[in-house]
Order: sequence, then C-alpha cells, then structure tokens
Amino acid sequence: MSFQGPSFGYNVNVMNVKAVKCMPSSCINNLRKHYSLSPPNPYQCNVGLVGSSARRNTIRFMPSQRQLKLRTSAVPFGRIFQLSSLRPCQVKQSDDTEGNLSGESIMLDEEILKRELQIAIEEEDYVQAAKLRDSLKMLDEDSKTSVLAANARFYDSFKNGDLATMQGLWARGDNVCCVHPGASGISGYDPVMESWEVVWMNYEFPLAIELKNVRVHVRGNVGYVTCIEFVRTKGTSWGGQFVTNVFEKLDGQWFICIHHASPVDL
Repeated sequence: MSFQGPSFGYNVNVMNVKAVKCMPSSCINNLRKHYSLSPPNPYQCNVGLVGSSARRNTIRFMPSQRQLKLRTSAVPFGRIFQLSSLRPCQVKQSDDTEGNLSGESIMLDEEILKRELQIAIEEEDYVQAAKLRDSLKMLDEDSKTSVLAANARFYDSFKNGDLATMQGLWARGDNVCCVHPGASGISGYDPVMESWEVVWMNYEFPLAIELKNVRVHVRGNVGYVTCIEFVRTKGTSWGGQFVTNVFEKLDGQWFICIHHASPVDL
C-alpha cells in the first residue's frame, strides 16, 4: 500500500487475509456441521492517498482495474492510515472462464460503491450518484444471472435423469444436503447422489418440470433460489413443491449445496 501527498510518501505492506465464507444461518440449521471452504488465493490491490488540502483529502481505491474516489473530511494523516488499513483490498485470482469476480471482490466493490453513493448524495453530486446506482444494479444483476443459470442446469439434469451431469453440479463435501419431498434430509455428497438414482427409478424421461414464482438472492459467494416446482411424468404428477436451492461459488463456478423440496397444497 502506498500513501502519497504533496509533502509526504509512505510504503506499507498490506497483509493477505484468508477469506472466511459461511452459509446463511437458515441453511446451517439443516446441517450438523459447518460447511468448510477452501481459501482463495488473493493478491493485493493498491490503495493510495492522493492530493491533500486544508479541507479535504482524497483517497483513491483501485480494486482490480477499477478506480473509485472516496472523498473524506479532513482528518489527521495518522487517522487516515488507520481507517485505510482496516480493510485490505483483495481480488481472487482464478481461471473463471465467465470472467466473474470472486465473492470477496464483489462484496468489497459493493461496499465501496455504496459508500461512494452516500458521499455523492451528501455533496449533491446527483450525476455521479446516478452512475453509482447503475453500477450497483449491474453488479447485483450479474451475480443473480449466474445463479439462475446454475439453477437451470440443475433442473435440466433433473428433467433428463442425467446422473453424470447432476454429479458435476453439486459441491463435493460431507455437508451438502438434499431433502426430497416427504423425506428427511440426506447429508454427504455420495448419499445425495445415490438418492437421485432412487428418485429417478421406474420413470421415463424426459420429465416435464415447470417452475413458478422464481426468486433469487445473492450475497458474495452464496446465493439461493426459491420457487414452486411442478414435476409431471406420463399420466401422473408429483404435485407442487416449494423448493429452496442454495448455491455456493467455488473456484469461479456456482455449485448447488442444498436442495430442499417440500409438498404444498395449491
């Protein structure tokens, strides 16, 4: 990290901090153990203090290729250093073919953009505020689109009884969980895969699956989809199920880690 101004310059090393990822509390309640994740391989970003005046300092954050200005009221340099060093900027290096940012970077960018938006509003810079709102919206929509695509791949394998594809869509671990309609929860990657073989027994494929009331929410490396699922086979119907599918982003890809389907009367 470097701090530069008209009359001073300092070089400070920024520590790499391993990201800690955790499931939402509502999901943890379905599991007996906490879900363990591999830490990313972060690298440092530059944070610099540029320019100063009697009234205002400008801090320029540069995560990845972005540059965002943060204006703050004048405070002593020592205090600026303390504030700036609380959150080292990190971006995950990965082979993400979709070019998506890591969850840590997404959360950091979101926090910076929200902070910049608040400052722009306070300074009555409404043109800049509008641009920042658009950036926040795009960041949110990109993550939601990726989770919805992973959800679509899950239902495509479900519809076709494609076990090989289903195996590649699930996170591998002892704490993945699957709750089929009317059944208790099944934990562990291998038992979950075996359960799909049982569910698909004696059915002709493809199945007809219709989804209604689809909603998606994403926060960092975790996202979930809720929907009403209707599954029909030739001459029969499984009725409606309220479904929650939880996804986790690992090494740049979204994997399902919880599928919970409960029968509903419609």
